[in-house]
Amino acid sequence: ALCDDRLIGFSYIESWEHGDYVATSGLIVDPEFRRLGLAARIKAKTFELARLRFPFAKLFSITTSLPVMKLNSQMGYKPVTFSELTDDEEFWAGCKGCVNYDILQRNNRRMCLCTGMLYDPKAKLERPSKRAPYMMWAHNRIKKLLHLK
Repeated sequence: ALCDDRLIGFSYIESWEHGDYVATSGLIVDPEFRRLGLAARIKAKTFELARLRFPFAKLFSITTSLPVMKLNSQMGYKPVTFSELTDDEEFWAGCKGCVNYDILQRNNRRMCLCTGMLYDPKAKLERPSKRAPYMMWAHNRIKKLLHLK
């Protein structure tokens, strides 16, 4: 996200296991621009991009951030054990820079201080949500805010 030429927010997607899993990661918002809904807009855009490019992939996120967990939940992500996430060693090697990496290693990658969250498009097809009308309204509202067609 940019404000003029200034970077004020960021996130990215990365695919794993030949596109079977996609991580939505790195959500950062400049402190000056927090509490304006920017994080939700960025998260919605990464979700939309991931679903567009990898429509059958399981989307996942690992975080210690309660606001990110809430955003993920609103989009349909569910908390899961790490065993339900990618097995790709390269993904897990990316955790080496985290201060909690020793916890992850000590527990044989079964648990950490992070919460794993997963969006499985197949689960959505099998069990329609009672919140579906609200989610459709929220999706359309986000599209309008982002000036998407």
